[in-house]
Amino acid sequence: MRVNLLGHAVDQGVLLVLAVFVPFAGVMAGLAAGGAHARRIAWLTLFCGGCVVVAIAWIVTSSETPLGYSVGGWSPPLGVALRADGLSVCMMLMVAVVTVAVGVYASGDFGQGGKGESRSGLVFWLLLLAVWGSLNLVFVSRDIFTLYVALELLTFAGVPLVALDGRAETLQAALRYLLFALAGSMLYLLGVFLLYGAYETLDIVLLSARIDGQPETWAAIALMTSGMLAKTALFPLHLWLPPAHAGAPAPASALLSALVVKGSWFILVRLWIDAFLGVVSGPFVQLLAAMGAMAIVVGNLVAIRQQRLKLLIAYSTVAQIGYLFLLFPLAMSPQDSRQAIAGGLMQAISHATAKAAMFLSAGVLYGVLGHDRMADLRGAGQASPITILAFALAGASLIGLPPSGGFLAKWLLVSAALDTGQWWWVLLLLTGGLLTGIYVFMVVVRAMAPAAPDWTPQRRVPRCQQYAALGLAMCSFLLGLSALLPVDVAQIGRAPVHAIGGS
Repeated sequence: MRVNLLGHAVDQGVLLVLAVFVPFAGVMAGLAAGGAHARRIAWLTLFCGGCVVVAIAWIVTSSETPLGYSVGGWSPPLGVALRADGLSVCMMLMVAVVTVAVGVYASGDFGQGGKGESRSGLVFWLLLLAVWGSLNLVFVSRDIFTLYVALELLTFAGVPLVALDGRAETLQAALRYLLFALAGSMLYLLGVFLLYGAYETLDIVLLSARIDGQPETWAAIALMTSGMLAKTALFPLHLWLPPAHAGAPAPASALLSALVVKGSWFILVRLWIDAFLGVVSGPFVQLLAAMGAMAIVVGNLVAIRQQRLKLLIAYSTVAQIGYLFLLFPLAMSPQDSRQAIAGGLMQAISHATAKAAMFLSAGVLYGVLGHDRMADLRGAGQASPITILAFALAGASLIGLPPSGGFLAKWLLVSAALDTGQWWWVLLLLTGGLLTGIYVFMVVVRAMAPAAPDWTPQRRVPRCQQYAALGLAMCSFLLGLSALLPVDVAQIGRAPVHAIGGS
């Protein structure tokens, strides 16, 4: 696809390169300019990068065909190809929205003056852009080794976010996260070596046409899947997630919980549904979903027992990750997989916006109360009603109340489960929603309790932080209305794909 720009033919696929290049260019510019200008450079980068993502989304949805580009003009298997289909576009738009909202919130913590010129402020803005660029590379990569590079970039952008405040406990949590992440990357890379040795290609499209059930293939599937499960923190490989997400500053927690864990999950979707579909069979996808079921039950039960709000939200993330893995047995059944894929994608997007809203709300409440103890949340609703509204709307989406994105996601997954005869997942979805409702109700009721007569807020929280949380919560709560869109974006490019080269 080419357009004429100032008399020159320009390949629209270059936008895929810009989606990755612009954030990392912002990182380099911010690093060179220093802390005093990092925030301004980050916002300029967010604007430019956001325009690129919107342009990609417009091209893909208007043409209803994937957008592709061959880097350097070399097509696979000699070169590296980038590709944006409907799944990529939806995830890129979601990441852009969450990143901008987190940036708005962070302006209150790492803004002009004081903290704005501190080392933590500079590091945060640079890591924010690095996470964004790394995720965009995950979403547009068509090459399993390029995905490994994106994974490593995402790891080394995410780990420092955990230890941003430099406390001993957050440094320990960051080290545990790093060990899990590096182990996962090593397993994934071993699988890449096996696949290349067996099939002499790293391109997902070419690999899907050549792959068969030889022993090397099964070893690669086991290694790569295990690595991605560790990085996604699926139960029981979740031990690094709660301390890492709960101990980080609120904007960092929002990025980690809403976005970073989605990168490895998205890679699993690409591998299992696009590359391994002709090899993996029923028992293996049911095992993957069974781990997700355990995550839903255990994560929710542990969340209910937490004494700190941020830990509650972190264990809620463990549970919500489990829903993402119900996609696999439903999408890989012999029946029509459109509902399952759309449901899994909607679950990822609604969870990202809702969970980011929750962590930002927790940050506001910590500023108002001076703590995040569950037993002492009274007065929070009186001091910051906007924040409690944001938390409640985000919780409604996690529960699955209409018209939220969580409702639409669960409706699509339930429909897919019934259509494929896998009724047991319906019971799990209903049980998970009820358990989620318990801890959301606990937080809201305690926060709405009247404060003591002599109580005063610890400090005034900037309005921008409260509205950033509310904006994300509203996005998650109204996502269900996307069912009215004239184009089923999730299905663009889901038909059998051919080499798309650079046109």
